[in-house]
Parts: sequence; structure tokens; C-alpha cells
Amino acid sequence: MQFIASGRARLATEIVGDGTAIVFLHANVCDRRMWRAQLDAIGATRKAIAYDRRGFGETQAEPEDFSALADLVAVLDATAGGKPAILVGCSLGGRIALDAAIRHPSRVRALLLIAPNVAGAPDPTYTPDIEKLMTQSKEAEASGDLDRLNAMKARLWLDGPLAGEGRVTGPARDLLLDMNSIALRSPPFGSDVDIRPFFDRLSDIAVPTLVAWGDLDFPYVQDRCRHVAAVVPGAEGREMPGAAHLPSLERPAETTALISEFVARHAG
Repeated sequence: MQFIASGRARLATEIVGDGTAIVFLHANVCDRRMWRAQLDAIGATRKAIAYDRRGFGETQAEPEDFSALADLVAVLDATAGGKPAILVGCSLGGRIALDAAIRHPSRVRALLLIAPNVAGAPDPTYTPDIEKLMTQSKEAEASGDLDRLNAMKARLWLDGPLAGEGRVTGPARDLLLDMNSIALRSPPFGSDVDIRPFFDRLSDIAVPTLVAWGDLDFPYVQDRCRHVAAVVPGAEGREMPGAAHLPSLERPAETTALISEFVARHAG
């Protein structure tokens, strides 16, 4: 464990192994623990790194305007030995990884993106069934009942809106609820003021890229992933049947195999 300084934050960072740096960026309902299985496996032969963003996990942050991208660069400065890293990002972590590849291309060796956000992408549209779920989520948030909201987030992002509630059970669900409970109860830490739309710049990405998504995830997320895979030059797309937004939690072995194979091809 290291606590890496970036502005008024100390980013809780876990490092496993040595060699080419593989940096894991977590989703917005998780923290670095979503990558536990992958850190252990990749860290056996490479340097696997995962950190908690501001407002998540064990990171400590005083309130200030900040840049999530600058936080990632601080982690790279402290851990990557001056060499480009492979970035593995899920959801909002994927957005930060994509942003790094566009704005700091010399720092990125390759990208593996799982259901990535894309700044500047079109607003999502929902079918009536999913719209009903989103209304329930907004009602839970408005109620101030954080346990109710946490359960709703698990239903949307872990089970997936195209599957039944409670599809994923056991340790994976317990971990998701614990990670997101910390995030929901985090004290104020400021706003990311460095989000620049790049949906129309995806063709500028010049590193090997693999985009993966689950077929139980939101349809708009799946469509966005297919778009990224089609527009980034030479990118690969991989649908994961029977998975939703967080396959590293519900399908750890399959996700680890996907990442390990990609790293073996591109770590150098």
C-alpha cells in the first residue's frame, strides 16, 4: 500500500508484483477491491496497480476542485517507472483511461475497457421497463435512505437491468454493497473540473484497445461500447454473455483470463 499525493488528496494505492505497469481504474459504485482477483493474477508476472479515487475506499481527500485525469497521472508518476502503462478501466474508470490515451498518449501502452463511459457521448435512452427502474433509483436517492439506494445500485449495475433482481448473490454482492456504501457516505471532496468531451476524438487513439461489455448491461452502454470498438483504430470488441456492468465481480475468472491474454500480447 502507498498513499500517493495529488493536490489535497492522498490516493490509496495497492501495488502487486514487478515489471510492466498495469493500472486498474474502478467503476463509480466500487473501489479498487473490484479488481482483487485480477490484481493477484496479473501481479504474479507484472506490476499490477489499483487505486481508490477521491470519495472511494481508503483514499483521503480534502474538498477542492480536482482532475481525475491528473490523479491518474500522479499514480503513473509514482508507480510506472517513467514507462507507458497498460490501463484497465471499468465504467467511469474507463472514461479516465480513454481520456489519458487522448491527452497523454506517451503515458499509455494499451487500453482494456469494460463498459467504459465516454465524455460527450449522446444521452442514454431507456425502454419503458428500464425507465421504471431508473425512476425507482431516483426515488431512492431523493428519500435519503442510503441503504435503499445502495440496494438499487446493486440491482442496476451488478444484476443488470436486463436481468432479474438478485441474479448475483454471495460474496460478489456483499462486496459491491460494502464498496458503494463507503462511496455513498463519503464526505464532500470537491468536483472534477477537468472533464473534456472526447466522443468525437476516439479515432485519435493510437494504442492497442480492447472493449468488453456484458449482454445484460444497459442497452445504451452496449451500443456505446460497440461504437468505441468500431471507431478506435484497430480496436477489438468482446461481448460477455450472461454478464452485466461489473464482470470482474460476477465473473472473476473469465475477466482475469481476458485481461491476462491482452496483457501478454501488449506488455512488451
